[in-house]
Amino acid sequence: MIVLLIGVLALAVGGCVCVVWAQRGGPRWVRAVATVTLAAGKMVRRSKRYTSPGLNRSTGDGD
Repeated sequence: MIVLLIGVLALAVGGCVCVVWAQRGGPRWVRAVATVTLAAGKMVRRSKRYTSPGLNRSTGDGD
């Protein structure tokens, strides 16, 4: 179980590194990984929105 969590963490950190690197003009494979990472993040945010409609996690303080 720990190995699985470490693997997921490594993928997340690697994806974030690729997003930053692609923003600065990295190679084509980095831009592809960055696109996949951003799409996965968007899907996670959307799935959270639909799975817990009664829970509003925003603070509403206008920041």
